[in-house]
Amino acid sequence: MVGRNPPPGSQSSLREANRTRVVESLKRHGRLTQIELAGSTGLSPATVSNIVKELTSAGVLHTSFTSRSGRRATLVSLARRVGLVAGAHFSTRQLHLAIADATRATVAETVVPLAPGHRHDAELDRLTLLLGDMIESLGGQLTDLLAIGVALPAPIDPRTGMVSTPGLLPGWEGVDVAASLSARVGRPVFVDSEANLGGLAEARETANRGVSSSVFVRVGHTISAGLIVDGDLFRGVSGKTGQIGHVTIDENGPVCRCSNRGCLEMYAAAPALLALFPESEGMQRLTDLLAASDAGVSSAQRVIADAGRHIGIAVASLCNLFDPERIIVGGELAQAGEILMAPMRHALERSALVAAGGLPEIVAASFGEWGETRGAIALALDHVSVDADVVTRLA
Repeated sequence: MVGRNPPPGSQSSLREANRTRVVESLKRHGRLTQIELAGSTGLSPATVSNIVKELTSAGVLHTSFTSRSGRRATLVSLARRVGLVAGAHFSTRQLHLAIADATRATVAETVVPLAPGHRHDAELDRLTLLLGDMIESLGGQLTDLLAIGVALPAPIDPRTGMVSTPGLLPGWEGVDVAASLSARVGRPVFVDSEANLGGLAEARETANRGVSSSVFVRVGHTISAGLIVDGDLFRGVSGKTGQIGHVTIDENGPVCRCSNRGCLEMYAAAPALLALFPESEGMQRLTDLLAASDAGVSSAQRVIADAGRHIGIAVASLCNLFDPERIIVGGELAQAGEILMAPMRHALERSALVAAGGLPEIVAASFGEWGETRGAIALALDHVSVDADVVTRLA
């Protein structure tokens, strides 16, 4: 990472490898104390201390002081001067966009509405303009972005960069979104599903960081899940892992957008829930349903609770197959809180195999509507190279 290709096995090669381990760990986790860095890299505290001093002097790392367990500790992160990354989340109805520095601190953000049935070409053009305006407001230009991460509401095939299943995101299918956006902005772009990136944010930045395996269940206008093992995504061969919204609940049920019948989304996603109310009740958007539930409207609470039960049954099957330590619930419908999650727990208790340690814990996601965007930022940071050229530029 830092150095000029020293011969393998030499002392300088070992130092370079150790520096790489420190930087990669900070890219992955954001901020760590020196003791935590030693644990995550497997290096001795003395080695970590020396590397931190060296890279702090070079401008690659930044240190500050914190208190852990009543003791003063040195907190380490990548230096802000390393550069900027961007994260974008195209949900069904909104685009969330944020720019962050290497410490993951957000320096600019915006939310814009999306038209129903939006297409990739128009929205990538708009994203390009928004990125340019936001960077300009920070006194920079697009070339200052080291990488861009994008979350989409559909599974992405890691081999092609395209939506992996027809029918799930019309207007975006058959397009390498990363290559298309990269051609517009001239910067590296990386794309994954919104559930995967919501799960990645939880695994990298929250109390869920130490969990060995987890499932991020995203519930809103669509339903999907991201599977995390030891802090990394498990995508499967074609990126379809975790698509529980298309688990069959009733094989004689209504036809889903994926062309199958009786999928979970037909019973628990926002369009299905809103369709249960007559127009006179004014349930036009998911926010209307959530507001009614908060106001104590029993019909709204019952619809959300029934959705939680259906989701819990599908999650139980996922638990029997994947055996996660924790279930994290995010997405717009997760704002209903225990009205949604309590029935999920009850369904899990009835339908999942119980291990000696009990069933997985079900908890609310940490970042609300910004979780997937933060995951996109984490994805971008994973692909940022901090090498000798950066050190030379910053020194």
